[in-house]
Amino acid sequence: MRRVVAMLMIMAASAPRCAAFSSSFLSYERRGSQAFKMLSRQSTRSFSVSMSGTSQGRASAAVAQSKEKSTGKKEKLDLKPPKGTRDFYPEDMRMRNWLFGHWKDVARLHGFEEYDAPVLESEELYIRKAGEEVTQQLYNFEDKGERRVSLRPEMTPSLARMVMARGKSLTLPVKWFSIPQCWRYERMTRGRRREHYQWNMDIWGVPGIEAEAELLSAIVTFFKRVGITSQDVGIKVNSRAVLSEVLTAMGVPADKFAATCVLVDKLEKVKLDDIRGEMQELGLTDEIITKLVATLSIKDLDALEQTLGNGSKALAQLKQLMEYAEAYGFRDWLIFDASVVRGLAYYTGVVFEGFDRKGELRAICGGGRYDELLATFGGEPLPAVGFGFGDAVIAELLKDRNLLPNFDNNKVDVVVFPLSPSVYASAAAVSGVVRSKSISSDLVLEDKKMKWAFKHAERLGASHLVIIGEDEIAKGIVQVKNLAKGEQVEVEVSKVSDFIAEQLASS
Repeated sequence: MRRVVAMLMIMAASAPRCAAFSSSFLSYERRGSQAFKMLSRQSTRSFSVSMSGTSQGRASAAVAQSKEKSTGKKEKLDLKPPKGTRDFYPEDMRMRNWLFGHWKDVARLHGFEEYDAPVLESEELYIRKAGEEVTQQLYNFEDKGERRVSLRPEMTPSLARMVMARGKSLTLPVKWFSIPQCWRYERMTRGRRREHYQWNMDIWGVPGIEAEAELLSAIVTFFKRVGITSQDVGIKVNSRAVLSEVLTAMGVPADKFAATCVLVDKLEKVKLDDIRGEMQELGLTDEIITKLVATLSIKDLDALEQTLGNGSKALAQLKQLMEYAEAYGFRDWLIFDASVVRGLAYYTGVVFEGFDRKGELRAICGGGRYDELLATFGGEPLPAVGFGFGDAVIAELLKDRNLLPNFDNNKVDVVVFPLSPSVYASAAAVSGVVRSKSISSDLVLEDKKMKWAFKHAERLGASHLVIIGEDEIAKGIVQVKNLAKGEQVEVEVSKVSDFIAEQLASS
């Protein structure tokens, strides 16, 4: 561009008749240059905002490569996972699959179907309903299409979106469960991470307290399956309608109720004086705060009746729930506690929270009724209740009570051992036949000694070792050793899978 301009200026100087053209072109060049600079600044700024993570990542990579070239040394890679997250090595996966297996079994025993949803959702989905605390903990960003998105902090909003999408085509009641991975950028403590898996069970379309009783039954069923008793764990139960009735009677506007519940939920972690100012900003006088705190201290339904009167709908629901719990056989697990309100803004009725009776761990699980959630998304209200049960706290509790199985080794049924590389193909064929009978088989892939094969089978917890040699293959047989009994027999290759299946069935 500059060379062209210079040439035109020379031409203009040597040819006066071109002066007008030169002046016009120079003006055009200046305007074009200014526009290009402005566009460049805007493009750079836009790219930085929309994909700051990607651009910074590429820049960091370029800087690292440049540094490597100049110093001749590679920077040491940080081998730890990002703060607040976990790696799952095979032994960790065995524990996770064991836990998830119990959750899935319990959900299906109660007639629930499994569903899933994207881990990435529109940011608006959470800002609309979750409350200030969850909103502040979002892992959120702008994607390449300049859309505000977030990693899910919980599953309920996604479930609500899915229910709304199907609308009246769904057959009620809906009884669904899931085990999603959830993300929250929060302060880490024992049993609290920035990512966790959470067992969710939800019932849509049932307005009665029967739905809460069924969900509590599922929770208690799980506890019993893994060896936890009502002496280890209790479940606190309350209803947000209790506070609603108290606050309404004292003239607190309905639109201040959800915000008040969020503040009340903090009282377990902070002192009243720490949030008194926020309560006063909501219009709560000292008299109302005093009455509210007195209500929160109630620990039995008889005392609650004295406060609310026997005409209270909230009280009637709680009494009915306790009767159902008696019928189910888990009444001894439940404790009425008026201070339990749960922190999420969308709860409308009964709420509950599992807790460690020793008081060493944070809440184990929790949930409640959220009949108005769809309305906050612009849909028709639909009765709904559900719970979330994280994997982190229950793992700590099971460790503390020595209730976890040994996940150190990956157990297989059979180890297939070729005595030499020349019979590997035959060993692979035998292993394939064994697996076709749903018998797990570990095929030794390298040329190893017999002593190693026995130790390997012991480490894997195998019940049988199948030994394949050249002489055996020539005869159409293999050696099968029962490692528990120490017995070794010759078995025809065509019958080896049936033989082992019978041995396993009888053991």
